[in-house]
Amino acid sequence: MRIAIIGAGLGGVTAATGLHLTGHDVTLYERAPDLRETGTGIVVMPNGLNALDTLGLAEPLRDHAAPTAQGGLRDRKGRPLLVTDAAKAQERYGPTIVIDRAVLHRTLRARLPADRIRTATPVDDLGGITADAIIVADGLHSRLRGRLFPGHPGTHRTGRLDLRGTLRKVPGVEALLTAILIDRHSGAMFGLFPLGSSGLYWFTDAPAPATIPTPEQAREQMAELMADWHPAVPAILRATDVADIHVDPITCLARPLDSYTSGTVALLGDAAHGMTPDLGQGASQAFEDAAALVRHLKDAEPADAAERLSRYDAERRPRANKLMLASARQSRLTTQTGPGAWLRDTLLRATPPSLAARQLAAIWLA
Repeated sequence: MRIAIIGAGLGGVTAATGLHLTGHDVTLYERAPDLRETGTGIVVMPNGLNALDTLGLAEPLRDHAAPTAQGGLRDRKGRPLLVTDAAKAQERYGPTIVIDRAVLHRTLRARLPADRIRTATPVDDLGGITADAIIVADGLHSRLRGRLFPGHPGTHRTGRLDLRGTLRKVPGVEALLTAILIDRHSGAMFGLFPLGSSGLYWFTDAPAPATIPTPEQAREQMAELMADWHPAVPAILRATDVADIHVDPITCLARPLDSYTSGTVALLGDAAHGMTPDLGQGASQAFEDAAALVRHLKDAEPADAAERLSRYDAERRPRANKLMLASARQSRLTTQTGPGAWLRDTLLRATPPSLAARQLAAIWLA
């Protein structure tokens, strides 16, 4: 079957590779002049890695498994709020990996022949595409989603700003690895993960200023906001080169889609269910999408395309839309300030690690 995939982000290249390996005639279209994945690090949760495993793409990534440190939520001083046993969780559900986005992108497309890829080829109208099935994976700001579902309101900004950065390891940060710090005073958060054997990946989430700052301005603003946090936090921010910092206003779909398919066209990844980053499920849900597409399109003939894609929609939309809403709720929970945040912290401290593990399992078990 001839399958066109629009968009060569992480989800698009994964679907393209998986469908090619099962024998379909795949063409991957990308508007950029070359294949690249910009950004910093990325965290892939166990369910995302398990999805890649079903496609035969996970093995090269397992060397990037995060250490089994004590994870969970901490306050701004680094004191535990919600403790999770990372070692037990990884033993039961599989590892979480932390990897450079560019390395992940290259790994996922390594088995896709170069002649299956058309770069510098924007697709803003599906009328010019000849294929038995079309997979739209052109990201959160998808041009094609609006054409397929003109009644959907599209995206909206949440009023928060995301910074992501990478740097070489610095001393004194071991206690914060794999932890997320939240602050009931400012509503900001900071997360830190090891990146390979000698690097660190960090992110912040804080109220967005009226004007989106440059990376240099954002770094200084965030370092000032977090000056009285655990000492490692402002030190890490100031030690990160401006060139290695990415600034993004947090944006998500205004509401879940009522369908991921229209005839022989299906949406994948952020184009289908762009969510806030609070559950760390953006990439993992795209990988689940790709795995489901490959499974439902296995041995399909052109006449089967619409029916097979409807099966994909029936499987993926309930789960991904549920996580999209759950991620928004998590954002409201972790960014609270004032008395509500004080109550939140009190309840988090009283939550047994076993219950926290069960809550993670509800997210990770596809």
